[in-house]
Amino acid sequence: VQVLLNVHRSTVRTFTPFYFLVEPVDTLSVRGAFIILNCSAYCEPSPKIEWKKDGTFLNLVSDDRRQLLPDGSLLINSVVHSKHNKPDEGYYQCVATVESLGTIVSRTAKLTVAGLPRFTSQPESASVYRGNSVILNCEVNADLVPFVRWEQDRQPLFLDDRVFTLPSGALIISNVADGDGGLYRCVIESGGSPKYSDEAELKVLPDPEVPLNLVFLRQPSPLTKVTGQSAVFPCVTAGFPTPVVSKWKLTFPLPKLRSLEISDVTEDDAGTYACIVDNGNETIEAQAELAVQAPPEFLKQPANIYAHESMDIVFECEVTGKPTPTVKWIKNGDMVIPSDYFKIVEHNLQVLGLVKSDEGFYQCIAENDVGNAQAGAQLIILEHATTGPLPSAPRDVVASLVSTRFIKLTWRTPASDPHGDNLTYMVFYTKEGINRERVENTSRPGEMQVTIQNLMPETVYVFRVVAQNKHGPGESSVPLKVATQPEVQLPGPAPNIRAYANSPISITVTWDTPLSGNGEIQNYKLYYMEKGTDNEQDVDVGGHSYTISGLKKYTEYSFRVVAYNKHGPGVSTQDVVVQTLSDVPSAAPQNLSMEVRNSKSIMIHWQPPPAGTHNGQITGYKIRYRKASRKSEVSESIGGTQLFQLIEGLERGTEYSFRVAALTSNGTGPATDWISAETFESDLDETRVPEVPSSLHVRPLVTSIVVSWTPPENQNIVVRGYAIGYGIGSPHAQTIKVDYKQRYYTIENLDPSSHYVITLKAFNNVGEGIPLYESAVTRPHTVPDPSPMMPPVGVQASILSHDTIRITWADNSLPKNQKITDARYYTVRWKTNIPANTKYKTANTTTLSYLVTSLKPNTLYEFSVMVTKGRRSSTWSMTAHGTTFELVPTSPPKDVTVVSKEGKPRTIIVNWQPPSEANGKITGYIIYYSTDVNAEIHDWVIEPVVGNRLTHQIQELTLDTPYYFKIQARNSKGMGPMSEAVQFRTPKGKISCMKSNWEHQFLLSSPPSPLTGSNSPHGSPTSPLDSNMLLVIIVSVGVITIVIVVIVAVFCTRRTTSHQKKKRAACKSVNGSHKYKGNSKDVKPPDLWIHHERLELKPIDKSPDPNPIMTDTPIPRNSQDITPIDNSMDSNIHQRRNSYRGKGWQNYI
Repeated sequence: VQVLLNVHRSTVRTFTPFYFLVEPVDTLSVRGAFIILNCSAYCEPSPKIEWKKDGTFLNLVSDDRRQLLPDGSLLINSVVHSKHNKPDEGYYQCVATVESLGTIVSRTAKLTVAGLPRFTSQPESASVYRGNSVILNCEVNADLVPFVRWEQDRQPLFLDDRVFTLPSGALIISNVADGDGGLYRCVIESGGSPKYSDEAELKVLPDPEVPLNLVFLRQPSPLTKVTGQSAVFPCVTAGFPTPVVSKWKLTFPLPKLRSLEISDVTEDDAGTYACIVDNGNETIEAQAELAVQAPPEFLKQPANIYAHESMDIVFECEVTGKPTPTVKWIKNGDMVIPSDYFKIVEHNLQVLGLVKSDEGFYQCIAENDVGNAQAGAQLIILEHATTGPLPSAPRDVVASLVSTRFIKLTWRTPASDPHGDNLTYMVFYTKEGINRERVENTSRPGEMQVTIQNLMPETVYVFRVVAQNKHGPGESSVPLKVATQPEVQLPGPAPNIRAYANSPISITVTWDTPLSGNGEIQNYKLYYMEKGTDNEQDVDVGGHSYTISGLKKYTEYSFRVVAYNKHGPGVSTQDVVVQTLSDVPSAAPQNLSMEVRNSKSIMIHWQPPPAGTHNGQITGYKIRYRKASRKSEVSESIGGTQLFQLIEGLERGTEYSFRVAALTSNGTGPATDWISAETFESDLDETRVPEVPSSLHVRPLVTSIVVSWTPPENQNIVVRGYAIGYGIGSPHAQTIKVDYKQRYYTIENLDPSSHYVITLKAFNNVGEGIPLYESAVTRPHTVPDPSPMMPPVGVQASILSHDTIRITWADNSLPKNQKITDARYYTVRWKTNIPANTKYKTANTTTLSYLVTSLKPNTLYEFSVMVTKGRRSSTWSMTAHGTTFELVPTSPPKDVTVVSKEGKPRTIIVNWQPPSEANGKITGYIIYYSTDVNAEIHDWVIEPVVGNRLTHQIQELTLDTPYYFKIQARNSKGMGPMSEAVQFRTPKGKISCMKSNWEHQFLLSSPPSPLTGSNSPHGSPTSPLDSNMLLVIIVSVGVITIVIVVIVAVFCTRRTTSHQKKKRAACKSVNGSHKYKGNSKDVKPPDLWIHHERLELKPIDKSPDPNPIMTDTPIPRNSQDITPIDNSMDSNIHQRRNSYRGKGWQNYI
């Protein structure tokens, strides 16, 4: 946290520029060479430069091979490297130090020394057909690749786009010519004498007389590259006719290159690349993934900070990179070890309770697998300047509220400044026995209270308060020791949680007993959720393992476990993720289609099975085919993952049936239905377009035209299909293509009484033939008597949120594809039955669904739909029902009242009514109370109450103290708004039950009069005169009350039993207490004076429930003290993550 410090500019030390001008970089060297690792740092005075290797400082004074250059760089002469001795290879770091200022370290640089030149594979003699490609291998270690070159006939080989090397060192020659024949060898030149491979002879052969199958010599393989590097995807094929790379594709076509090279790779280049090769007879495809990594890069660097002792500061550091970088912090060259006062939170460094020795230079070091980077900042701790009189120590420092994780302190102004309007205060605190203090400042001048958060339960803390004026901080108060309250002991996380798949639909999860059970473990709750969704489910488990069945196949699930003891849920384990086993596909491939290529082959195309039915990785497809006659033998072909297959070797003029099934590693899934296609009787001519169709006939109707035709007279030219064009006055408005077997087609959705021009053309793979033209006028439209339409069917209500439901339906009067092509529309109506006379709301739509919004949360609605087309309408459909999701309460609990408990002046009873807008089942209430109505809400003490209760007792309050109460309701979706604060002052003491209650009611409704002698804010005592006057009043009222009680007692003995019961009920109502039946110990004799007061204050004492349930809880409390009362309370308290991961009262919520 950057703090603006009130100090005199003349006393502030300035930040010293201290940074690296040059840092070492990763270097590749060879044995015997000399290298320089550059390093230069700037500072005034000049810094001292040292070097570390593998984390240890180098002694360069006595080293004859390594020496420090004047600018700070490191020179290594004659690099040493052998199989068993590698003294120079490793990680180097430059360290700069300025005495009395601090130390900074550079990034880490890796020095790699290339090994001895040796070949892992060598070129082999080969023969290649002219125009094809060839690969000559020369595999070497990755660090030797930069030193490899090739020779042809012992002469250097010049590389270009046709002749090039791969990153492995292999040589590729594409589009081989006669001049490429000869002897080839590769050479490693890494210092010293060159290392030669074996020679391999390359023979160039003339074109073969028969076609050769198209095959891959080298396919693109998966690559992982760092940004800025180059990526090469080889795509080398052989075959005859000579293959051509038809295209590369990512999400868009790329140039037709035999091999694809991407220079200066960026993260946007990541993806799957596919090479598609075609030679006219067949097509093959191969693909590979490019993964791109990025070294760490700073999005936000640490900034210099001024601070005073005992303050808390934060050095911010935000980095990006792939893989995600890890971050560590360095202070003056040494690693920062996380502790209670040095915390690394989301890459930021928090230093709590500063001391003078924390001064210096801090560096954020980010690193991942492909690099590292550093950035630093300076911390200067200032002294407080004094220019005038300072305040004395604050007086009467006390802890007014003590909880498990926070303490509220209050005090009075110093004696030197009794008004204290311009004073601010600093509260210093620390754990007992720890010297490092932390400080909390008041938020505004004159404020004399502060709440210290984030404390540890059951721990002793030492507090002191210092007042500060415009001249600086004054004298400290006497240290105050306060112990936080103990926390409810809950189980820790269950260790060793493991999950493994048993089958495609079941997973077993195991775990051990928590190391900190804090008592007997009653049971466990296992939570599980499909990865990528937010619908978490749970199951209660009594042991240490459980098998969950009915899961989706080949799907990832996350699991976590929470242990329960008598206090409630403990700390959740971390999520473990496991995937169910794969299985055979549960659906057939889609959209199977045929294309007859010639008299002996048919091309089959299809799409994968629907998403969610693969049940594993699709490894291939099985094609089964047979002659259409049922007794024929079935043939089988298994292909790869491509979505097409050319079936060859078929008989002429024969009808074949085909079906396709998907394969996984587990087996074969269901197959498609059989579909048929017939090979050509003879290999027809497809070197030219088809001739004109021999005839074209049209028959107009009102909104459609039936078109029929006969094929071209010349049957020796291939016809792949027919193209029908039509439009009003022109045939080019729309075009429809149909199969070559089709002889008629109905053009629909036309306008009545309109002149249409129609054209018909036969086409094949060469192009479209000569068109044939016709025209027709559609018939006029006659209006029939409207008849009812069929109502929509299958109406469903899908709940989307607390106020939105999607309504969907089907229309049986539409085609099977449910495509709407006319001017019909649908009317949706909906209502709720609460109240019973609610009117319908309606809306119109032209689609088969409608989104109903602005609904009430947690409310059941009914929906129905009707369709209208022109003057025709349907009846309303069958009704669908849906209940909206719950929403957090949008109004607070109402009718909040506070009364004291009879005979217990330190106990009060809070009553209330549920919220008007609960928006779901109320699962609990939170009562907040504090002595300061303006305090932050996290400084109020809280009391949880289960949702079926509307009254609660709070005990052990301080006498004669004003308290403020708020109530908040909760349902399964979260917390609602708080009620307005209700004030209640506890009585001064237990004078009498009747008088005490009368005073409580009076104080609740009226401000204190001067006669009561209320204490001043500084606790000044009441004057002796006021005390005597009060004593006289009390004695007088007491005597009068006793006389009245005696008279009423005599009178009441003559009343009937029913009359006595009414009196008792009245007395109990005025006392603000609500008892169970038979609780005779709280029944008091009737009192006329109390009865009189009941009549006056009856509206205040109205009970929300004739027999409410009451709970007693001592003060002070917060969420850590809560003992769950029943299972419903447990389940309501427990949210998506365990409640006790947080701190303070928020833990409960």
